[in-house]
Amino acid sequence: MRRADRLFRIVQMLRSGRLKTARALAERLQVSERTIYRDVRDLQLAGQPIEGEAGVGYTLRREFDLPPLMFTSEEMTALVLGARLVKAWGGAECAVAASSALARIEAVLPKELADSLDSILMYAPGFQMSQPLRRLLDRVHAACAGRHAVAFAYTRLDGEASQRTVRPLALYCWSGTWTLVAWCELREDFRVFRLDHIAQCEVLDRTFEQPRGQRLKDYLKRLQCDVAAARLAAPESATPFRRASTSY
Repeated sequence: MRRADRLFRIVQMLRSGRLKTARALAERLQVSERTIYRDVRDLQLAGQPIEGEAGVGYTLRREFDLPPLMFTSEEMTALVLGARLVKAWGGAECAVAASSALARIEAVLPKELADSLDSILMYAPGFQMSQPLRRLLDRVHAACAGRHAVAFAYTRLDGEASQRTVRPLALYCWSGTWTLVAWCELREDFRVFRLDHIAQCEVLDRTFEQPRGQRLKDYLKRLQCDVAAARLAAPESATPFRRASTSY
């Protein structure tokens, strides 16, 4: 956890008005008590109205509370729905982060807005996302961000199996199905892989560059041209989803 995030969470936990001991804060944030003492001192020096002392506990004076966040009802709906979608269809780490982010927002909302959260009746059931698939999503996303090559066993929709080593570029979710856009070293071309058809995935130490013609923007440009041409030939059947979700 970044120190800035930890400081923010300390302030949030002290907002209840009840004394929080350094031990309780340390256990919650998974750091040492010494770290909590140092963080609280730094927050006090920065002007946060934290009262208390070591061995007794700390609290934040309510009259000097953080200013409330103001959102329109439409903005609140968008934020809540977005968090619910991430919790339902995101990776394991993203799902936890979405819950945490929503809790942070709710903690600093005015009461009338906080009470309205339960009236947002838009949900995203996530029972189709298994924990192994969520963890795979996290790993592949990290490989995309770090530009690490990935090796895995892949089974096409027609049942044909193969071993692939790819340069992962980005992840796309199409109607609840996560796909990986990558440069396939076996085919020497762009390919799209369904994550639920990937097995024995290994993120390699080898990193890669993105030369011209092998970048995500090059794939998207080709995809747009292919979709436009397909629509001219068969307007009713050509859609970006059908084209982009093809499993090779």
